[in-house]
Amino acid sequence: MIIQSKRIWVLGQFIEAQLELEDGKIKNVLAYGAKPADKDYGERRIVPGFIDVHTHGAYGFDTNDAEEEGLRNWMKHIPEEGVTGICPTTITQIEEVLTKAVKNVAKVVADGYEGAEILGIHFEGPYLDMVYKGAQPEQCIVKPDVEQFKRYQKAADGLIKIITMATERDEDFELTRYCAANDVRVSIGHSAATIEEAGMAIANGATSMTHIFNGMTPFHHRKPGLVGAAMRFRDTFGEVICDGNHSTPDALNDLFMAKGRDYTIMITDALMVKGLPVGTKVLFGGNEIELYPDGSAHLTGAKSLAGSTLKVNEGLKVLVEKAMIPWDYAINSCTLNPARYLNVDDRKGKLVAGYDADIVVLNDDYSVEMTYVRGKEAF
Repeated sequence: MIIQSKRIWVLGQFIEAQLELEDGKIKNVLAYGAKPADKDYGERRIVPGFIDVHTHGAYGFDTNDAEEEGLRNWMKHIPEEGVTGICPTTITQIEEVLTKAVKNVAKVVADGYEGAEILGIHFEGPYLDMVYKGAQPEQCIVKPDVEQFKRYQKAADGLIKIITMATERDEDFELTRYCAANDVRVSIGHSAATIEEAGMAIANGATSMTHIFNGMTPFHHRKPGLVGAAMRFRDTFGEVICDGNHSTPDALNDLFMAKGRDYTIMITDALMVKGLPVGTKVLFGGNEIELYPDGSAHLTGAKSLAGSTLKVNEGLKVLVEKAMIPWDYAINSCTLNPARYLNVDDRKGKLVAGYDADIVVLNDDYSVEMTYVRGKEAF
């Protein structure tokens, strides 16, 4: 198959080109009009498929539910927003629940599914800080434990690729170092760490921070906290929820301009209420949450933010149109940067020959015209 457009994102710029797709890969990048095209998308933007490394669920399913069909339905429909790669994300719970959750993901991966590719599991908790726990159930929070994590990873068939934890609670950084040595990205989050403690965690293997600005020590000019650490340690990755609610467009601009275009990662942190009607109430980690009209999800009791229902294509619009982030910074945050973070940038995150044919066709209003997952029309 050959698709073409006058705006294909290649080499950090839009060019007039064709993409020749074969066996799930981009076989060739050709000059526009070089061969008869099967699909001509005119002036529509063609960009790499979006990768969401932190998302809990959608359409009434949560990763912790451990339901095969719920996970399959999520993967099948998420390409509607341009997502071609994903990391289903757990929330803090007792060991039995988390074990079932990761086993479920591993089984679906082994048995097969349609839609977005599962690139790994993001294990958020249970090794978190009580003060900055957010919507995570405090009764299930425990201290970091290497032997327990080994059990989780065995149940997951090695699919846990990211762990969010409060590294200052990790004695002698034992779990941090273990994960770093075993191809698991350690992301500091739901943490009360100082900038000094964050620096030591990074020196011992941490490579990222989870949903910057949320669930962490704030910035103060004499106590920079984790927010200050995210901006100061520029060659660490940093997730950020780009819905305009968890962080204002001004805050998003501050972060992206401080870190540059290579290390900031857009996430949705979406919950199971994504895709459901406004006002829907569900249990999340044992706590009741409600979907608000602006797309945010809040704890019904405390009214505090619990997560989002953000779509990645809408997050891209927030970054470019409201936060005034340069296009290359914004598009990298949901394509190349998460691919690098997950060590899959040898096959994902770019539109170049030899890479997976994960492709999104965007209209000028950022709505998704078409999504290809490994060369197949997924939406």
